[in-house]
Amino acid sequence: MLGKILFRYLKRYKWLLLGVLVFQFGSAFASLYLPRLNADIIDKGVANADTAYIWSHGGLMLAVSLGQIIASVIATYFAARAAMSLGRDIRADVFARVSGFSEREVSQFGAGSLITRNTNDVQQVQMLAMMGSTMFITAPLLAIGGIIMALQTNLGLSWLIAVSVPALLIVAGIIIGRMVPLFRSYQGKLDNVNRIMREQLTGVRVVRAFVRERIEEERFRGANTDIMVVGRNVGSLFVLLFPLFMLILNVTIVGVIWFGGIEVNNGTVEVGTLFAFMQYIGQIMMGIIMSSFMAMMIPRAAVSAERVGEVLDAEQSMTRPENGVKAFPVPGSVAFDDVSFTYPGAESPVLHGISFAAEPGETVAIVGSTGAGKTTLISLIPRLFDVTGGAAFVGGTDVREADVDALWKSIGLVPQRPFLFSGTIASNLRYGREDATDEELWAALDIAQARDFISEMPDGLDSNIAQGGTNVSGGQRQRLAIARAIIHQPEILVFDDSFSALDLTTDARLRQALWRELPHVTKIVVAQRVSTITDADRIVVLEGGTMVAVGTHEQLLETSDTYREIVESQLGVDA
Repeated sequence: MLGKILFRYLKRYKWLLLGVLVFQFGSAFASLYLPRLNADIIDKGVANADTAYIWSHGGLMLAVSLGQIIASVIATYFAARAAMSLGRDIRADVFARVSGFSEREVSQFGAGSLITRNTNDVQQVQMLAMMGSTMFITAPLLAIGGIIMALQTNLGLSWLIAVSVPALLIVAGIIIGRMVPLFRSYQGKLDNVNRIMREQLTGVRVVRAFVRERIEEERFRGANTDIMVVGRNVGSLFVLLFPLFMLILNVTIVGVIWFGGIEVNNGTVEVGTLFAFMQYIGQIMMGIIMSSFMAMMIPRAAVSAERVGEVLDAEQSMTRPENGVKAFPVPGSVAFDDVSFTYPGAESPVLHGISFAAEPGETVAIVGSTGAGKTTLISLIPRLFDVTGGAAFVGGTDVREADVDALWKSIGLVPQRPFLFSGTIASNLRYGREDATDEELWAALDIAQARDFISEMPDGLDSNIAQGGTNVSGGQRQRLAIARAIIHQPEILVFDDSFSALDLTTDARLRQALWRELPHVTKIVVAQRVSTITDADRIVVLEGGTMVAVGTHEQLLETSDTYREIVESQLGVDA
């Protein structure tokens, strides 16, 4: 998966990578050439007191060093450009993919995990691309080129390389092998920390209301300790790795000095050659250490790439038709034909055998006890879920055959928990339609019975709204969400218990304004409060996921025991 993702995205930046390749090759070549120049200066210049030779080759050595620096800087710049672009593109694709998920996929992954995958996991892949681009050429060239140059310099000391290089590889292999499961565990525990933090921030009012701060602190402390233990184990391996590398390197250098000194004393090796051999040994070791460092990054990046790939390759339960219907034959109509729905992994369906219709301009209410399937039912209209049996129709077209954008454009949804975005009142309302004028915003606020409290705010439409709308009351959030749906100018308005936070007077005024100002708009209303739906054209009664009755308020009072019980519990038997 790691190679698949890197190839999929980095091929877009092949010219940058080609530049990295060229300049890294030049930098590595310069590194391998410098010890040879240094040996020549010592053996031919210093030993013979040849000042001209020292100046000429010293100048060449300086020029090669400057060239190496310039090549390294340019290669690093190109690598950074490619890696940062890679991260940007992966994050954009993950975000686009998640935006197309239905509620089923979001629940399957979890919001906290999706955030981690699009931030920390992408960053791990990005870091590998960055480090790999800069080390991919340098490390092998330093290691392989260093071995070749060292053998050419002094074949008699080559046995030191044959001992030290396998020792380094064995140490690296053992430690990296132990890191792979730790990295996988670390990412999972990071998901858990983010999930708990998100739950605590979202439910902070509930936590405080039930005095659960200490318990939640303990829960977070446990998750935090878990990730700390895994991180400490990873850090311990890192701490162990580099001292072992340095030990092997230093022992090898001591061996070169010891055995090379004997050869210098015997006159078989010159001092400059011995120094060059030592430098090549250092370059060989550095190349292996760099390769090992990359190898340590690969397991974690591979785990992260696998997690990112799961999102990118996830099968979406909501597929977009290639030639979806854009012009609906009966705009504003909604119909359910023997609809059933079962959540993934559930033993029994949540809905079964649901059949009813709403004609353009009608108001259809849905009532039932808690858990009857009301919210699930209306979620099938904008295709937040796909039916598992039967068919749901909007505008006379099966929603699975409709163009998704055209479907969503025809529907204005006010969810059970209205959500407002950080910004202003105007920006939140224009979320329904960007080109809406101020006059249209105020007209929608009039219908939603929100003009009064907006007018009292110092900045009116430009008043700030905190994320989630936490700086306004629940009833105000509901009215702003209703106004936003009206601004959308849909053919169908879907209210999922969207009047629950309103007092009876405001509820009645709002419904009267909706019916009066938007008579042509079909209204699907889920409500717990019977007074909200008594004047609906049709009321659908759900019980246990089944439609047990349908009719007007008066008809149901006479024919439906379930509906009569609901009315009696709220308004009295004679309501």
